[in-house]
Amino acid sequence: MANAAVGLAARAGAIILAPVGWLARVLDPPLRLMQKAGGQNGMVAFFLAPNMLIFGIFVLFPLVINIAYSMTGGSALFLEDRVFVGADQYRRLFTCGNYLDPGSCAEDLFWTAVWNTSTFVVFQVALMIGVALVTALVLNRDIRARSFWRAVFFFPVLLSPVVVGLIWRWILQREGLLNYMLHGIGLDPVVWLVERDWAFMAAIGVSVWAHVGFYALILLAGLQAIPKDLYEAAEMDGTRPARVFRRITLPLLAPNLLVVLVLTLIRAVQIFDEVYVLTGGGPGTSTLFITQYIYEVGFASLLRNPGLASAASILMGSVLVILTLAQLGIARKNEMRSKKG
Repeated sequence: MANAAVGLAARAGAIILAPVGWLARVLDPPLRLMQKAGGQNGMVAFFLAPNMLIFGIFVLFPLVINIAYSMTGGSALFLEDRVFVGADQYRRLFTCGNYLDPGSCAEDLFWTAVWNTSTFVVFQVALMIGVALVTALVLNRDIRARSFWRAVFFFPVLLSPVVVGLIWRWILQREGLLNYMLHGIGLDPVVWLVERDWAFMAAIGVSVWAHVGFYALILLAGLQAIPKDLYEAAEMDGTRPARVFRRITLPLLAPNLLVVLVLTLIRAVQIFDEVYVLTGGGPGTSTLFITQYIYEVGFASLLRNPGLASAASILMGSVLVILTLAQLGIARKNEMRSKKG
């Protein structure tokens, strides 16, 4: 029976792979000719061409269109129906008496969104990295049901941001689950999504809950790549755990921490989905962030201005590129210094 099963599986595999072999034989002669004509570099370009074509269609072309839109005015949607205004949209965004006071700016909502986003980025990125690092350290230990807990922490990452926003909106609303639990232990309910400070902290907390599993997984991979011999040697020397963490874990985990820092920063600046579902930018403008401002000015507002929205998105993208390059540059300098040292 076992031999018959093995033979059947072999025949099934041969039938499945037959079209692949036929296609390989058909493509082999023209690919050999291309390799002779273009050499190794020509073959590299040939295999990269489909990816570069997709990248050009879905990334570079929209970017060029977005830049073109940012130099036009009016509410018309099609580019051919819009009026060229040059840098007027950028000038409008930067027309401000005091950049620290959004009320003195021509586009007060833009600068409100800028300062809200800046505050959100500082607290969310710091909290995200801290929680992800602690989570990775715990999950890296030899604990019971370790695989189960890893899956539990990663599960929110699999949820749609809209689902995350709806779940937490149900939990945090005035008569939601959290206030029901507070009432059960004799505490007064809190209007989490109505008060400005609570709503802002809720936006940070929900964002961390939704994405910390992904970043913890990156750090966990870095922790598992650290040789255990180093920890065993430190333990034999009687080194304190805090010193081991500072002298061994953090330096060897630095590349992973840099990746997490860059990814969390980009994600925090682009925050939109779950916060928009959770608070809608309110109460007032307390949770209005740049991405929501771009969406409302470009699409949702009755007096929509795609050119102004495009200009704001170009500025946001430029800031992200500058911050990312600065972080990578600092990391490279530190790496060179450590090698010289």
